[in-house]
Amino acid sequence: MKLVRFGAPGVERPGILDSNGEIRNLSEIIPDFSGEYLSPASLARVRELDLEKLPKAPNDARLGPPVAGTHNFIAIGLNYADHAKETGQEIPTEPILFNKATTSICGPDDDVMIPRNSRHLDWEVEIAFVIGARARYVEAKDWADYIAGYCICNDVSERRFQSKRGGQWVKGKSAETFGPIGPWLVTPDEIADVDNLAMSLDVDGARKQTGSTATMIFKIPELLAYVTEFMVLEPGDIITTGTPPGVGTARNPKEFLKPGNVMELKIEGLGIQRQKVIDFKL
Repeated sequence: MKLVRFGAPGVERPGILDSNGEIRNLSEIIPDFSGEYLSPASLARVRELDLEKLPKAPNDARLGPPVAGTHNFIAIGLNYADHAKETGQEIPTEPILFNKATTSICGPDDDVMIPRNSRHLDWEVEIAFVIGARARYVEAKDWADYIAGYCICNDVSERRFQSKRGGQWVKGKSAETFGPIGPWLVTPDEIADVDNLAMSLDVDGARKQTGSTATMIFKIPELLAYVTEFMVLEPGDIITTGTPPGVGTARNPKEFLKPGNVMELKIEGLGIQRQKVIDFKL
């Protein structure tokens, strides 16, 4: 299934794509894609619905992040071997964890806003997974009991904040609009091989990142097990799993985003995101 949330920010409603790619409104069936409604049992009930009997969403409906009620937004650093190489850093022996503020989450096509005092705004196409059941001390082999689905995440980063303002990555990863999610939450049964998905990111039509989940150092089940060794994850929590090569800060010469730039992100089977970069505004 390809699950969505549509509508104005803060009042999104749950939906699902039908066989024609049109959004069907699920709000009379479930209140939202959060909490217990992301559980395997709840998603199984949605899977049995006759979508043709559900009302359609407006054709011009905004897409919001496809999951609600996120308490933890965890990211993995340097998790692609080819990205680690381009940055000149050693391949990690354990996953590198950092937080993104949940207030950074926005829709897949919402504008990305340059924060105050920003100089080095960068892009990162990533595959994220969403938790569907309370997860503590999970074993990697049991991943399917806990993952509701996958989606694209743009781990937007301010590199000066990240590396020059005290060394805490969360500073460069958490500004408003730094976490576009979606367009869809794709359930695992829709993805034949999550470890071999093509990924790309363009800026103004020029290819910047080309990669594949095949070069991930720590795979998704291993990441789930690792993170839940240190914290409890709840339904709706998001883990974004690292980026392939081609980020702006690793290019020669370095490249950073400017107002008016448009990013387009693609991951095989997970759809497309597009964001325009805009100046800071209150």
